[in-house]
Amino acid sequence: MDDSTNEPTKITEGFIGQAMLVLPPDRQRAILANALSKNFYATAIGYYPHASYHDRERPNGSDQYILLYCVGGKGWIRLNDTEYQLIPNTYIILPKNIPHHYGSSLKEPWSIYWLHFSGKQSDLLYSRYADSGEEGPQYIPYQENRIALFQQIIQALENDSGNAEMELTYLKLLQFVGSFIYTDSVSKESSTDDAITASVRFMKQNLQKNFSIQELASQANYSVSRYSELFRLKTGYAPIQYFIQLKIQKSCQYLYFSKMNIKEICKEIGFEDPYYFSRMFKKQMGMPPLQYRKMQKA
Repeated sequence: MDDSTNEPTKITEGFIGQAMLVLPPDRQRAILANALSKNFYATAIGYYPHASYHDRERPNGSDQYILLYCVGGKGWIRLNDTEYQLIPNTYIILPKNIPHHYGSSLKEPWSIYWLHFSGKQSDLLYSRYADSGEEGPQYIPYQENRIALFQQIIQALENDSGNAEMELTYLKLLQFVGSFIYTDSVSKESSTDDAITASVRFMKQNLQKNFSIQELASQANYSVSRYSELFRLKTGYAPIQYFIQLKIQKSCQYLYFSKMNIKEICKEIGFEDPYYFSRMFKKQMGMPPLQYRKMQKA
């Protein structure tokens, strides 16, 4: 990067269709000189569609917060000795100064929107995110206006701007990040979103159990047909398919961070037949469980 220029670094090569901006020091100094924008600002922002082989490892973490929002495909994140899976309609905010490593699935490369942010208000916003009590990626309903807002922000950051423009960008950034952090308590789309979000949470809390589609629909107070329709609309998956995927994601953590054998792992995630578990694992991860464990430990 050439620090002598006031123009942001815009990278056009890499993933086809990507958008990426990194603000140079001069632009960041201008932001910090503004009474409003200094409180919350982006240092880098981008969109990576179908990001095959995307991989980032920061052994010492980052001095900024990093938001990763998946809208397609899937990938993985290692943070605090735990591995998580990022799937469509989920997001995570990585804390500052904590080692982390993340990357895209080789078989189903993720499409992600990402943001590095800092400023005086960033610590408060992260604390609100952490207050949810949910570890790892969190589900969020897809909203077209959130994507439109992202496009407005990146377009604004492409241009050298005065105080008024910087302050407007600050407000839009606050709205964008707030649409993730406060979605459950403030900006719920509808009671339908609440029901599906609650159903996903119910699944996560009961990974050791098995439910029929009738039981899941009843728990959400919908008929099977209506529940299946709304669930697929909001997550992109059929309910049972999504539940199995959550179980496999949890098994990845056990394989990587524990010495539990396959039978013990199956008990924790509600698979009575280890052979069926192995088939489902290979279908989702592209390899058998023990091969995954060996590869991750290498």
